[in-house]
Amino acid sequence: MSTETEKRGAGAAVQKTDFKSGNEMAALAARQIDYHLMGFYPITPSTEIAEEIDATYAEGLHHIKMIPAEGEHSAAGICYGASTAGGRVLNATSSQGLLYSLEQLPVQSSTRFPMVLNIVTRSINGPLDIRGDHSDLMFMLGTGWIILLARDPQAAYDFNIMAPRIGEHQQVRLPVAVAFDGFFTSHQKRRVEYFENEADVRAFIGPYRELQSSVNPERPLTIGPYMNDPDLINNKYQLHQAMEAARQVIPEVFAEFAEFSGRSYPLVDSYRMEDAETALFILNSAAETAKDAVDRFRKRGERVGVVSPNVLRPFPLAGIQENLCALRSLLIAERADSYGGRGGPLSFEVKAALQELPGNTTRCLTRIYGLGGRDFYLEDAEEMLTLTLAARDAESTGTPAAFDYHGVAPGDPELDLSPLQEPISEEESTLGLIEVAEDPETGRLKVKVPSPRTLTKIPRRIAPGHGACPGCGILPNLNQFFKGIEGYVVVLFQTGCGMVVTTAYPYSSHRVTYIHNLFQNGGATLSGVVEMYRERQRRGEIPADQRITFVMVSGDGGMDIGMGSALGAALRDHGMIIVEYDNEGYMNTGNQLSYSTPLGTRTTTSGTGPAEKGKSFQHKDMPQIMAATNIKYVATSVEGFARDLVAKAAKAQWYANRGHLAYVKLLSVCPLSWRSRENLGTKVMRAAVDCNFFPLYEVEQGFTTINYDPEAKGKKAPLADWLKMMPRSRHMTTPEYDKEYRELETEVERRWQRLKSMAASEEL
Repeated sequence: MSTETEKRGAGAAVQKTDFKSGNEMAALAARQIDYHLMGFYPITPSTEIAEEIDATYAEGLHHIKMIPAEGEHSAAGICYGASTAGGRVLNATSSQGLLYSLEQLPVQSSTRFPMVLNIVTRSINGPLDIRGDHSDLMFMLGTGWIILLARDPQAAYDFNIMAPRIGEHQQVRLPVAVAFDGFFTSHQKRRVEYFENEADVRAFIGPYRELQSSVNPERPLTIGPYMNDPDLINNKYQLHQAMEAARQVIPEVFAEFAEFSGRSYPLVDSYRMEDAETALFILNSAAETAKDAVDRFRKRGERVGVVSPNVLRPFPLAGIQENLCALRSLLIAERADSYGGRGGPLSFEVKAALQELPGNTTRCLTRIYGLGGRDFYLEDAEEMLTLTLAARDAESTGTPAAFDYHGVAPGDPELDLSPLQEPISEEESTLGLIEVAEDPETGRLKVKVPSPRTLTKIPRRIAPGHGACPGCGILPNLNQFFKGIEGYVVVLFQTGCGMVVTTAYPYSSHRVTYIHNLFQNGGATLSGVVEMYRERQRRGEIPADQRITFVMVSGDGGMDIGMGSALGAALRDHGMIIVEYDNEGYMNTGNQLSYSTPLGTRTTTSGTGPAEKGKSFQHKDMPQIMAATNIKYVATSVEGFARDLVAKAAKAQWYANRGHLAYVKLLSVCPLSWRSRENLGTKVMRAAVDCNFFPLYEVEQGFTTINYDPEAKGKKAPLADWLKMMPRSRHMTTPEYDKEYRELETEVERRWQRLKSMAASEEL
């Protein structure tokens, strides 16, 4: 339970003590500041920040306008646009999300519009790893952003409060990033203090002072003009001057915050450096572990210490030189490598700082550690300190290698990575059980599907043995879909649950060639595979009569962030299939809203409460969007209609193997996030179809066919019957949500009637 603490110092505000994580503290600071707007997109491990802010928004505790983007690139664009319109702007991201938004970040700094970005640091793909290192953070060094380093949840809170004050300073006017370690700081709870009264926080920061605004028609602006030499270099010089101004402003704000809070932060944190002969230079949470190792070595009489900056940009040159100038040896430990450069990015900057000191002879070592979130233990810090001592005493012991990795585990030479199952041959997967024929009059396809028992003869492309949650609809959907596909198959999975649960290294559930690429680029990646395959066939490097069906699997919101790539592939009409398993959310990151989430649905970023009533806009109609590209085949299906699904897979393959792109959308139950019972998946899917929320139809060569009409079969059910089966949306059937329910019901009916009109017309 939180407790009130005493005031500290003449100007200190009343504070409470609690146990909270870094993500919780960053969100708490945002709520107390009451930013005008937050553009965001979920990515582990920063997602909790948006979730916490949305949860408190639903309770009416702040007024931050939350805008869920369809990807991090757009989230950065939303934030930039909002910042030009005046007011305070916030974002949070990690890893590939930071890289996806990277091209937007120099625009933000070069046009001098402040905002705050929380970077919850995480390893960069590939392969996919969701845990923390600093490989993403190092891409920020050249963007022109101020970068504060928060080593613990307390610092995450404090720096988030100081960040707007620093960035909005009239002589600075720069965006500020607050970086803290993914999972080490973001999720681990620590003892923290925070201000009891939001008014005190806002008084410390002060009101937002608008210098320029894109929404002031009385003073029109040109923001981001076309600029050539010599103007661009002048612009960058002004950015340099702003960063130099920040070098003066940051210590001033730190000092004022110390008076306000009782907590002080130097630009460079030093521990037991007063007489140190050797030290570790290390960032963020690992520095606290290193301090314990220093204490042990000090007890043995070794004069060692730890140096760790609290500010990374502007680079605290004077503080680093002051702390390191008298050392005989130094080990720079980095959670990121500059591959091929024999040193991480900070190694070069620290060495350059020392090189500027006349006569400096400090021996510098670099060790890359902790990549992919590998834990940093006390024993690791002790090993590094031992290396610094060896470098200090190099004349008698020999100099350790200047550059190396720490904590690399040798592979097991006995490990057998050969397939556990034999590859599926063309013969055993081409049984001719499904008959596909063109209608001579319409040119459209007719498919004859055998009994489910007969279909069991077709081998499973995804083998048993995966990590999906009980009742997950992804694997049943995909296995049924692949029953309709004959011959060789190559699959590409975008990031998502389907990818994660089937490819835990060194094992794989896939019995066919599998490729992974990120959410936003699956369509383009598989397009490249397809066209290279065709070109190699044309050149005679691959047999001309060999046939491979190329299938891209998307889900977990992949047709939000990846829609542009998918539409590009569709417009180019590559010979491939896109299969979307739609579980109506970003389930891979913990059930945030996606654009396919129904109106009013409760997710972790669309809460329900006095100020919020679930998702605020209607679900996206992706099949109709794909149909608008005029591809040959678009279809919808669910696992509960097995023959329908198999027939549509066979049609999709027929078109793909003749050089056309086909798209199939499968509604996929997620019991964990929908809160439905694990054994009711098929029943829930059928209810979605029977209430016309997810109609089964196909658009073939521009003509629409409804494959299942619940009205004609006397099975039409109220939308409420489906919503009541899922606690995530059950509230929609209560009187309090009657308005939202009617809006959703009206939209479902509108789309159904439109679909019927299209099916009844040869021209729609």
